[in-house]
Amino acid sequence: MTRLVVLSGCSGGGKSTLLLELQRRGCTCVAEPGRRIVAEELESGGGALPWLDMAAFARRAMAMALTDLAAAESASGPVFFDRSLVDAAAALEHVSGFPILRRVAETRYDDRVFMAPPWRELYRHDAERRHGFDDAVAEYERLLEAYSSLGYRIETLPKAGVAERADFVLERLHSASME
Repeated sequence: MTRLVVLSGCSGGGKSTLLLELQRRGCTCVAEPGRRIVAEELESGGGALPWLDMAAFARRAMAMALTDLAAAESASGPVFFDRSLVDAAAALEHVSGFPILRRVAETRYDDRVFMAPPWRELYRHDAERRHGFDDAVAEYERLLEAYSSLGYRIETLPKAGVAERADFVLERLHSASME
């Protein structure tokens, strides 16, 4: 059975590093749509960048998340996503005011979502992450609300090393499969 497992949470909270560790351990992983979009837009000179046109960026992230989800549904075993359609829809709803979250509610991932909490010591600016830590914390709060409102069970990742975080995720998924 394919399990579509989301790693979400605070920007700069270690999600991508955790995804790399899960991939190193043999898990199937899908990179964050936002990072891929930013790289494509910067290379092509496009404008769907979160600091230029957040609505266009979020719409592209939603389309990419749907494509990623469709591609993953035939995989065997768990597939780990660095962010999801819910993240993109929450961003679009935040900037546009349009209630898009309810429209994506039927598109489901595993009921358990792993959230990376704000962790100031990990947070770094880079060419693709230009917002500040306070903005990242506000985004985290919006994501907690979005996932909760859609009936997902939140598992907060421990503030620990990447190996311990990967162990935590895999143990929780194994425990859930035994229930």
